[in-house]
Amino acid sequence: MTDRPKQIAHLDLDCFYVSVERIKDPSLCGKPVVVGGSPQGRGVVASASYEARAFGVRSAMSAAQALRLCPRLILVRGHHHEYGEISDRLCERLQELAPVVERASIDEFYLDLTGCEGLYKKDLVGFLRNLQQLVLSEFQLPCSIALATTKTLAKIAVATVKPSGLCHVPPGTEEEFLAPLPIGVIPGVGTKTEARLVARGIRTIRDMQRLSMDDVTTLIGAHGVWLYDVAHGRGSEELITQWTRKSISREETFSHDLLTLPELEHELHLLVEDVCGTLRGKEWRTQTVQVKIRYHDFSTHTAARTIEETNDDPVVFRAACELLRHLYTGRPVRLLGVHLSNFTTGEQLSFRFSDRDEHRERMLKAVDVLRAKFGEDVIHVGHA
Repeated sequence: MTDRPKQIAHLDLDCFYVSVERIKDPSLCGKPVVVGGSPQGRGVVASASYEARAFGVRSAMSAAQALRLCPRLILVRGHHHEYGEISDRLCERLQELAPVVERASIDEFYLDLTGCEGLYKKDLVGFLRNLQQLVLSEFQLPCSIALATTKTLAKIAVATVKPSGLCHVPPGTEEEFLAPLPIGVIPGVGTKTEARLVARGIRTIRDMQRLSMDDVTTLIGAHGVWLYDVAHGRGSEELITQWTRKSISREETFSHDLLTLPELEHELHLLVEDVCGTLRGKEWRTQTVQVKIRYHDFSTHTAARTIEETNDDPVVFRAACELLRHLYTGRPVRLLGVHLSNFTTGEQLSFRFSDRDEHRERMLKAVDVLRAKFGEDVIHVGHA
């Protein structure tokens, strides 16, 4: 049993944020769309559709550059609370279908199917094909899936069949599959490392396979051990089944620089509503609030403070306002952000809250329901 090759699938949701926005607004389908940024060219791209990628638009690119590459680009403001909720639901569904599931990120999942061939009629590829259709039919989300003997190989393989593809790398074919791929596909090979390898004639994984481990470590140091193993089809096989989100953040790049503290406080309140809604959806409370401010000259400053655990908008807003006033110098501001961390769960704190606190919690959850159903601006919690 210990010698049995692992069977690990990597499920990657294609353009996840864009896909969710297309569910909300089907008119976006088939068009170049990005989530993030503004029509004025401010902010950065969080997710780009494949129609946008055809013009060279990529995640983390400035909205201004994206618009230069694709003038017809449609920019959509994201709904991050909804993205998290959908990811949670999908994770729960996958756990019903596979024995071991790891959520690697909001839009990536690993499934360990080792030894489970009998459960899936000895056809793991067929099961994954059906799973792909299930994700599309139940969640309206396109995804790509790869099956391989390691997590690393499955992650590399899934990128070769996006969008909406399915790939299987059978045991024993790992090196053959990897050989023609560019060296940059290996996770951990950044731009600088890739440039150094290419300068030495190592352009493909096959080129790496021809070297000894000593050659690779001499070239790029201790990290070369990892690259050498991956090039030969080895990598992590253990799934991490307990995934805890360590922070929740939202930031906004403004279409024009904001000049006054009241304007900034108004925008800060909207950001706090967003992150606190996410907290309540997970029945978490935060103990650390951080505010981020970026001035017109791109200088960026942050400040944080510890508070008593809460998910109440006014409490978080008061702390955030104090931090904002500490950071604000009167200069024009192009970006504002709120970052929450150091979470506790509702179960851990239930014995510490009174009937009044529970009533307040129910009221806030009712506000969240209304905002989710009718839009973010339908109702706001006072912060005076």
